[in-house]
Amino acid sequence: MKQKLQTVSEKLSLKTKLGYGIGAMGLDMSYGLCTSFFMKYVTDVLLVSSVYMGLMMAVARVWDGINDPMKGMIASNTKSKYGRFRPWILLGAILNSLVLVGMFSNPGFILSKTTVNIGLYLYVAVFYVLWGMSFTMIDIPYWGFVPTLTNDPQERNVIASIPRFFSGLGQLTVMGAAPLVLGNVAQSEQGKVYPIIAAALGVMFIAGALVTVSTTRERIVPKQTDSFSFKKAFAALKNNDQLGVFLVVAIVFNLGWYLMNGLAAYFFEYVAGSMSLMTVFAAVSGVGQAIGLVGLSVLAKRIGKRRVVQLAMLVSVIGYIGMFAISRGAMKGAASVVPFFFFNFIAGLGIGCVFTAEASMLADIVDYGEYKLGRRADAIVYSMKSFQLKFSQTIQAIIIGVGLKLFQYKENVLPQPELPKLGISLMMFIIPPVVALLSFWIFTRKYKLYGDLMAEVTETVQCSAAQGEESQNSGTPGITGSADT
Repeated sequence: MKQKLQTVSEKLSLKTKLGYGIGAMGLDMSYGLCTSFFMKYVTDVLLVSSVYMGLMMAVARVWDGINDPMKGMIASNTKSKYGRFRPWILLGAILNSLVLVGMFSNPGFILSKTTVNIGLYLYVAVFYVLWGMSFTMIDIPYWGFVPTLTNDPQERNVIASIPRFFSGLGQLTVMGAAPLVLGNVAQSEQGKVYPIIAAALGVMFIAGALVTVSTTRERIVPKQTDSFSFKKAFAALKNNDQLGVFLVVAIVFNLGWYLMNGLAAYFFEYVAGSMSLMTVFAAVSGVGQAIGLVGLSVLAKRIGKRRVVQLAMLVSVIGYIGMFAISRGAMKGAASVVPFFFFNFIAGLGIGCVFTAEASMLADIVDYGEYKLGRRADAIVYSMKSFQLKFSQTIQAIIIGVGLKLFQYKENVLPQPELPKLGISLMMFIIPPVVALLSFWIFTRKYKLYGDLMAEVTETVQCSAAQGEESQNSGTPGITGSADT
């Protein structure tokens, strides 16, 4: 079936918006379980060295640098009656869910505290790499949907905010439910619970992917999709200067969030002394992020997306610093717990707003690439988003792994000495505001897709789409207006 290309005046239906957004919940449940609990699982249950985990993840990123752009181009060039992206979203969700269960399953290798079991270490490495590959399989096509749904900048802000809401809901599910379950199980028995949690999240992941693929379809299809080559991929990355700026900004800012998430299980069990408080932490942060993502679409119309992002970054800094100022005595009584969670909420506001803006910014960067180079490279751009997520996670793992070693953390020991408690608090609440301020500085100086330039980019892309529609109607080559049904 042929249909006209969507113009900026057309709005997406609520069914399409919600159906698309629901898929993000499963994505962040898988990613959240990996970033928030995988390090603690392997150090406290499997007794694998935290330093090894950081180095292993760094090596895995070398493969991702090759694998992610290649997967992006494969998805972009897929031809099926269901479009380019939907088949990969469903397949990726199924495979990633299966791998997730394997990641959090004890393979049966016995590891003592004095003997390194090579088989166990290889098992952990293999499943981590498989998780990264299967996550990329769905992450790139999922976020690559945004520029195919609409070319209206304001509508993109809305489209970006909806999956961020469900993404936050996914994080809340993981960081809220998992601590409640683990907190009611003896530490010696937690290894049996992790695979059950992973399996339950996997089922919800697949269900969400089914909703997305059944309620969405591509509306704007590029006039050409090139065959994959690393030369073309590197050229697209090299020539789209704003993509490079975005990657640096996102990696630096997101690192703070990943550090706080990755250390939360350690903090609430060993420093605060209550895993159940992690559920409150996740809930309060989730509410803050939900309000923050709505704030982007509302405030962007008044003061512009760029200023909103700058303000959100500074708000997150206030939240981080406030939590640290209270954290040393935060869990001593209700009088200090309340202000701690107040600053947790403040940080969530800024984080949710920035994360939502990142999805919208990527869609703008796809258009900017077409404006500057005369051709779209949406698959390559969105493969870099997936790479950025995993690169930030790698830096997180290195900092946590090395930091725990330096601060003399004792695996699965209660109570912990004061030095590792201090180290956990410093890594969780001091590094995040530092990197948030750095990302603010880079974004302010280098990101330029706003104002007159962004208006010119949007106009150019819309004219290109209109020419393609005219070519289609006259039977001459141009931008294809076909969409899967």
